[in-house]
Amino acid sequence: MRVTDAFPLVQSHLSPSTASEPRIQGWCPGALRPMPSGDGLVVRVRPTLGRLTPLQAQGLAGLAQQFTSPVLELTSRANLQLRGVCPDSYPALINGLRGLGLLDEHADVEARRNLLLSPFWTDSDGTPAICEALTLALAAPDAPTLPSKFGFAIDLGPQPLLRAGSADIRLERMGDQVLVYADGANTGACVEPAQAAQTAMELARWFVASGGVVNGRGRMASLLQRQALPAKFTSTPAPKATAQAPTVGPSATGMVVSLEFGQLPAETLHQLAALAPLRVTPWRGLVLEGLHTTPALPELITQPGDARLRVMACTGAPGCTQALGPTRALARFLAPLLPACRTAHVSGCTKGCAHHGATLTLVASDAGYHLIDHGTAQSLPDATGLDAAGIAAYLEQQRLHAPYV
Repeated sequence: MRVTDAFPLVQSHLSPSTASEPRIQGWCPGALRPMPSGDGLVVRVRPTLGRLTPLQAQGLAGLAQQFTSPVLELTSRANLQLRGVCPDSYPALINGLRGLGLLDEHADVEARRNLLLSPFWTDSDGTPAICEALTLALAAPDAPTLPSKFGFAIDLGPQPLLRAGSADIRLERMGDQVLVYADGANTGACVEPAQAAQTAMELARWFVASGGVVNGRGRMASLLQRQALPAKFTSTPAPKATAQAPTVGPSATGMVVSLEFGQLPAETLHQLAALAPLRVTPWRGLVLEGLHTTPALPELITQPGDARLRVMACTGAPGCTQALGPTRALARFLAPLLPACRTAHVSGCTKGCAHHGATLTLVASDAGYHLIDHGTAQSLPDATGLDAAGIAAYLEQQRLHAPYV
């Protein structure tokens, strides 16, 4: 691919950017609490059980075509995000979402209902019942006031698949029981499925009572660095996770497909809705429930070896006001250059919203792109001030001098 003027040539190995640090919002957008951005309001939809019925998917596609950017985003929390919402059209969008059954009753309830589910749940594995119980508990008048990013991972398949997903309390299968444990801990409490939601809420209340919330923010793993867990949650070791979720391809639940950078055109959503109910994955893809053939839609990534599956990118400039450069054109350029054993994350700023576990991270700055090899967007750069050609040269040099591990 030709290197374009989108990535101006700058001197490599410059000092890191002196631009001000990005603003940490400390919360995620919702539908009832949208977040302003460079392209309008960002509205995030959190479907119950991470699932859209065909009617909901068709309705959501229509709302996107009428009131928002015609491309929806699939997030790492298995939600759908609408961008480019004008304040004047926001009320009509909300009325439409409410009519589809895609809204919580109040914004504070919506903010607490951060439930990340394995997209391969079944009616018999306990997920629907636990999800319903947690939803009711989080909406109750006596629910603890949790930070906006605080979440629960319900991962009840034969092997856990959500260990890399953002969550503070994890629920996993252990035989016929459910292991409830804190993120960052290697032990938890093993309980009957009927007690799992109650036990998870007990752990959430302990988090608040133990000082886990500071200025409205806080994560469980950080609290565990200074506070010991209650004895109840130290009794059962958490097993190591070895299974990997299918990126694309057939599964027992249905066909798994992906989208480049999680970008889902509204027209594609409309076409998929005519085929099957849809489940949103935390890997920026969809499960076409009950479908075992691949739809012939050009926007879908359907081959496991597709290089685009190994490249992540946030919105970048100009859509995000905090981004210091574009991201997706660079990520698209890099995809075919990456060795099969590597993943890349292109971030518009040092927040690194899109991903935190890539082996190669590129961060936009006011002087080109900083490159971090085996780190995060906050890590000290290995090279600075690069353009696309400089990044390609770095990868080629690494390929010639050392194997990737």
